[in-house]
Amino acid sequence: MSERTKSFFLTPEVHDYLVGHSRAPDAVLRDLAEQTRRAVGGLWIMQIAPEQGAFMELLARLSGARRAVEVGTFTGYSAICLARGLGEGGRLLCLDASEEWTAIARRYWRRAGLDDRIELRLGPAAQTLSALPCEPLFDLAFIDADKPNYLVYYEAILARMPVGGLVIADNVLWSGAVVDPEKQDEQTRALRAYNDFVAADPRVETSMIPVGDGLLLARKR
Repeated sequence: MSERTKSFFLTPEVHDYLVGHSRAPDAVLRDLAEQTRRAVGGLWIMQIAPEQGAFMELLARLSGARRAVEVGTFTGYSAICLARGLGEGGRLLCLDASEEWTAIARRYWRRAGLDDRIELRLGPAAQTLSALPCEPLFDLAFIDADKPNYLVYYEAILARMPVGGLVIADNVLWSGAVVDPEKQDEQTRALRAYNDFVAADPRVETSMIPVGDGLLLARKR
């Protein structure tokens, strides 16, 4: 199984062409992807696709973000991409509940020379976010954790963003399940609810794009 599984709507040929015309993962990201496959088995699918990593790094750079938060870090691939795209003196706060998976992330952050700009906090992300001051703390956010809590994370983060802050949510197409009426599991229903809420939220302007398993971008007005 390859990364193209994430971009479920593309043929293998189109996916290979797309990846070949995006910034290629460097040795650190390639090795991290392979280490993740060996360490977590079938759960490697939780790692973002290479074209998504390239897009998110560029998006962080274009937005001029210096302060970012990631909810759901896994083994650290997306954190590397985001941290590389932050402006001078940028800082990324990573929230996750798994010490085992993030131990892999820490090793690769050090190898990438980014451990001085990434802070990891373990524990329930909703509690960590709610304990932060309710003031503009983050220019950029990436949500890629437990789907039923997406709206909880969104509200907590949006309240801590200035005008122009950008929230990126992953897996919003959920391999197409969001439009399949037969799919009524908790995660699919949670993603539908998140997508509907954010699309109708007057506090943000939005764009859903078919990168990886789907990204919903929400910029605070």
